[in-house]
Amino acid sequence: MPKTTTGSGEKKVHKVMSEYKHGSLKSSSGDKVKDRKQAIAIALSEARSAGAQIPEKPETNEKS
Repeated sequence: MPKTTTGSGEKKVHKVMSEYKHGSLKSSSGDKVKDRKQAIAIALSEARSAGAQIPEKPETNEKS
């Protein structure tokens, strides 16, 4: 996947992931985030809201 984060987006993702690493990242409910995938989702969401041009996750065509 090509690198698509901009300067401000990259800084925001770095900040959130370092909070996760140090154990201080909290979800919207106030609970500590323990899952790495959830931390990544929070980081990308905050970067998008800060104006970074990060594409959404592509949809897959898996059959259920």
